[in-house]
Amino acid sequence: MSLSGSRRCVRDPTILRVVNSYVKMASKVPASSGRLLTVFSKWFYNAAGFNKIGLMRDDVLHEDRDVQEAVKRLPENLYNERIFRIKRALDLSMKHQILPKNQWIKYEEDMRYLEPYLKEVVRERKEREDWQKK
Repeated sequence: MSLSGSRRCVRDPTILRVVNSYVKMASKVPASSGRLLTVFSKWFYNAAGFNKIGLMRDDVLHEDRDVQEAVKRLPENLYNERIFRIKRALDLSMKHQILPKNQWIKYEEDMRYLEPYLKEVVRERKEREDWQKK
């Protein structure tokens, strides 16, 4: 399978117009219609394409200082799994390939493994900034 085929749909102006219209519609929908939001979230997750090369959401976060500190605090097994996924994704990207469909990370399987560590780092940074203001 070619990686360029999956990226083409994201750059297509027709697809972008449809996505923008869905976003506008989703913003007008009452909060009680979580099912529509879930369906859209799953669609967008698959359209992003990072799951097709074996990455999770937390693997593709912009690495600012907070994220770097949170990654340092990961337990060794989570850190090693993250590094493996990133190296595999780089290899697939260089070969212009994607994983077989049965190996894609599914929306339901994607866990936010970095979130608790990131929240702690942000809380500590804000606490430090507040302390320095005094």
